[in-house]
This record gives sequence, structure tokens and C-alpha cells, in this order.
Amino acid sequence: MSGRPRSAPGPRPAPRSAQRPRPAARAPRPGQRGTIRLGSHRPRLRLFGLVLTLVMLAFTVRLLQVQAVDAGTYAAKADVNRYITVPLAAERGTVTDRDGVALATTVDAYDITADPYLFTPEQAEVPDAPAQAAELLAPILGVDQETLAERLSRDDTRYVVLARQQSPQVWRQITDLKRTLAERQGEGGRSVLAGVYSEEHAKRVYPGKRLAAGVLGFVNAEGEGKGGLEAKFDKVLAGRDGKITYAQSGGRQVPTAGEREQPAQPGSDVELTLDRDIQWAAQRAIEERVEKSRADRGYVIVQDVRTGEILAMANAPGYDPGDLSGADASALGNPAVQDAYEPGSTSKVMSMAAVLEEGVADPGTHVVVPNRLPRADRSFADDVDHPTWYLTLNGVLAKSSNIGTILAVEQLGDTQAEANRVLHSYLRKFGIGRKTGLGFPGETPGILADPEDWNASQQYTIPFGQGLSINAVQAASVYSTIANGGVRVEPSLVRATTGPDGSRTPAPRPERTRVVSEKTARTLSAMLESVVADTEGTGTTARIPGYRVAGKTGTANRVDPETGRYNGYTSSFAGFAPADEPRVTVYCAVQNPRQGSYFGSDVCGPVYQEVMKYTLKALRIPPTGTEPPRLPVTFDPGD
Repeated sequence: MSGRPRSAPGPRPAPRSAQRPRPAARAPRPGQRGTIRLGSHRPRLRLFGLVLTLVMLAFTVRLLQVQAVDAGTYAAKADVNRYITVPLAAERGTVTDRDGVALATTVDAYDITADPYLFTPEQAEVPDAPAQAAELLAPILGVDQETLAERLSRDDTRYVVLARQQSPQVWRQITDLKRTLAERQGEGGRSVLAGVYSEEHAKRVYPGKRLAAGVLGFVNAEGEGKGGLEAKFDKVLAGRDGKITYAQSGGRQVPTAGEREQPAQPGSDVELTLDRDIQWAAQRAIEERVEKSRADRGYVIVQDVRTGEILAMANAPGYDPGDLSGADASALGNPAVQDAYEPGSTSKVMSMAAVLEEGVADPGTHVVVPNRLPRADRSFADDVDHPTWYLTLNGVLAKSSNIGTILAVEQLGDTQAEANRVLHSYLRKFGIGRKTGLGFPGETPGILADPEDWNASQQYTIPFGQGLSINAVQAASVYSTIANGGVRVEPSLVRATTGPDGSRTPAPRPERTRVVSEKTARTLSAMLESVVADTEGTGTTARIPGYRVAGKTGTANRVDPETGRYNGYTSSFAGFAPADEPRVTVYCAVQNPRQGSYFGSDVCGPVYQEVMKYTLKALRIPPTGTEPPRLPVTFDPGD
């Protein structure tokens, strides 16, 4: 064969591309971008992992802090917004008369309250919720609209009182309005009054209106006793308030969330010595007399002579403690124990007691009474001009002679200073110059200076009731002491208290002190009968048909409390019945009568008669049927 010989097989030649050298990298042309190479992803992943770890660590630390360290704090904050605490008012105790008749009690009422938090724009879902709510509530509660809006806008409390002691009808009107507003909002809507609530808070009422107001006193809008026995026994009557804490949402209590309650403890009841019917009779009589006489004021005291219990303590003018809006501020106290005044001739019975007890005279002792008696730096006179009177000691008391009383008291000592000391000791034993023992708020002890301090005038005026001051209960107690055989029984106004559990605690037994002997007391009783029974006595207006009555008139110059000078008169009458078996003392005093007579027999004698007659009938005390003694009033100077 012709041609080239076939060579033996050998290694293949390399591809062309492998045989060519790799071209060198070209420099970028002008205006041409260079190639961007991506960096390694590992550093970024490490950084992201680190950040994520730190964030998770922060969340873990915060979670531990919230759930473990500050759990209590946050729970408390949650409770503040979820739970509300409101007080539970204790029911105030009842004040009754001696027979259990209510004189001061409580009725159902409500305090209207609100939670200001629920009136914020976020909670109420309206910007001016306080103003809107105030506009709706003002005419219902009778509270100024601006005041209500201000209370509903407070941001420092979850509890405000909008109005106190509202009637059930008022709260019913509010709840009806709340329901109407909620219905208008539709499902899920909220009434602008959703944050308004009510609390049961019984209202203090006084069934007798003005009856015994001076004794009972009154309570303020917060239910605190601020006068009379309401103030004296405030802690006893008030009890102890409780409180309740419950969950709320949208102004409504959440029934399934539970509640914490501290029950209120009701107050105790207080039983007084007063008799409602006798109190009514005394108050009616003194109110009519003060009005008819155009006097400043007056008081009547009725006392059981054996026990010292006050059966009536009436003042005029009075007030209604359940409605103080129209009350005169000067009438809000209890003048019967708070007024100090010069008693006048009703005080002469103490001078006569000293004279009889000391044995320096007896009812038949002759006393020559001139028309004028010069003593010290002045000349003393009786209420009326008269020729020389020839009176017995009994006649001195019956005709209420100032001069005769001075002459009798002078016999108590060899010197005037000694006579002063003896008389002073008896006045103190009768309770003058010290408090009665009632413990009544604002009670005056009266004024009785030590005998060494009596001036030239006082040592002659004090025996007939000028120059010393007393209160009405002290005056009544003097006559009860004589009626009780010379033993003074400390006056009392409270018989017992009854706790919420029904346990009855009697009041402490009153203190008993002998002042004069039983013989002296009986003699004085007979002399006081002459004042009423004898035609020459000054107390004939106090006679009660069928009964023996012992009494004494009083007409004193009155010290004007505004000027400190004598101006006008104090008219009074004091006495007890039946005179031979005494059961009841009645005392009446009227300050500054300006119309008609100012003599005690004319102003207070009829009041005494009316009140005593009613009391004897109310207590079913029959006449004794005995004849009174006839002690001589005058004597014949020729005998």
C-alpha cells in the first residue's frame, strides 16, 4: 500500500484550550466598573447570633424580675385598677325614753358615691364625662353642678362622696337613669354614670321633731354626734364601721371575683330617764309661755324626787335636730344646763334650810321687817313698798321678803363673816357652784364665790338669790332634796345602754348625800305649802285642786349676757307635789319676759301648775287626801 505508514497508538494530544496559555487579566477600561466580590457570611452570622442571645437574655431577666422579684408590686397595681374598697357604715344606736319609745333613731338611706377613675376619658370613652355626669346628677342630689364635676375629676382617689344620706327614692331615680343611658349606648356601650354607686348609710331622724332636742342634740352629715347626748355618747351610739373590697369592671361588681368584707358593728341603744309624754307637756307649756311673754328663752325641769331621774327637760325656743337648715344657732345647745343666771327668791329656801338646821329660828320666830334695811353701802328693799311687816319666819318665806331673809341669815353667826361661811357651806351641800353630775356637754357649774370673796353687797344679796348663779337643773335639784327628806340624789338622764347583742347595762347608781335633817326638810315643806296655800302667799297661781302643793316664786334682776349689766328679769317658780308625800319636782324659769307681768308667780306659776297637773295624772299619783298645816304668816306686835 502506498502512503504513510500507520503509527502505533500513543497518548492523546491535549485539548487546544489546555495547550494555550491563560490570558492575563485586563485592566478595566476607563468608565468601566470593577468586579465586586461578596465577603464571607460567617462573621455576620456570628454577630446576629450574639445580638439575638443578648435580646433573649434581656427578656429572660425582665421576665424573672416581673414574675419573681416584683410580682407583689405589680399585683398590687393591678388590684388598684381592678378592686375598689368602700366603707360599711355601722347602724347608729337608738335613743329612747324610759318606756322604749324612740326619740332618735335611723331609717334606710344611701350615701351616693363615685369612682373618679371611671370618669377619665380612657375609661368613660368620652372627653367630658365628669361634666356630663354632674349635669345629670345635680338636680337629683340637690348639689351644685360645679361641685359634683370637681369631685368626679379628682385624680388622687378612687372614692368620693357626692351626697350623703339620700332617700331610697333618690337612689332608685339614679339607677333608672343609669339603666336608660346604658340602653341607649347599646350592647358593649357604657353609661356616663357607670362609676356612680350607693352605700347604705342610715339617716338619723327624730320622730318628735323639736321634742327634747336640747337633750338629744344632733348629728352632722358624716353621722357624728355634735350636740347633746348624741355627742356625749357618740362612741357608744356610733358602733364601728366596717369595709368591703370587691372587684369591679365598667362600674359593676364582678360577682365571680370574690370579695373581702369586714362587717360593721352596730352601735348600742341608750335608754333615757325622760318620759316622752311629760316631756311633750313641759315643752308645749314653756313654748307657749315664752311666745306669749315675748321672752328670750325659758326652761322646764321635771324630776323624780326619789330617784333623781329627770322626767322632762324642755327648752324654748327649740329646733328640729333632723333639719338644722332653719335653726337659730343660739338655740342649738341645752340652755337648761348651759345657762348660768341669778335665781332670785327661789334660792331663799336654802337660806331658810340653813337657819332651821342650825337651830337659830323656827317657823314661828318673829321677824320685824321694815320698809328699808340699811346694810353696808346701800339700803335693801322688798319687791313692793310696804309699812313695817310683822312676819313669822314662815311669813318671810310666804311673802318672799328680801329684808326678812337677810335678818334671818344674820343669825347664823356672831359676825357677818361667820354667817357668810355657814350659809356658803349649805349652798355647796345643795350643789351650788359645782356641776350637777349629769356630765352633759357644756354644762355650767354656776357661780358661787368663796365667802371670803363676797363683797359688801354680796353678803346681803346672796341670801335672797342675787350675787350667785345657777342652772335650771341645779335649781330643781334643790327642791327635790327638800322633798326627799333632806337627801340630795344626783340628777340623772340615762337609765341604761343596750348593746348589739341585747345585753343591758344599767347606768351607775346616783350619788346620795344628806344635806339637812329629815325634820328640817319636813318643816321646810310645810313652809313652802304656805307660799301656795295661804292667801298672803306669793304662789297661789300654782294651786292644783285636790293636791297639796309646795312651791316658791322667784323674780330676779337679770344680767344681760351681752352687756354684763342688769337688764330685765328672770321669772321662776319651783315646787313639788304632793307636799306631804312628795313624788315630783317641777321647776320653770323664763328669761327676760317683755310683755305682761314679769313676776315669777304670774309668768311661771301657771306653767308649773299645768306641767305638774299633767305629770301627776301621767304617773297616776293620787291626792293624799290630808289637810295642809296652817302655819302663821304674821304675828301681832302687841302680843
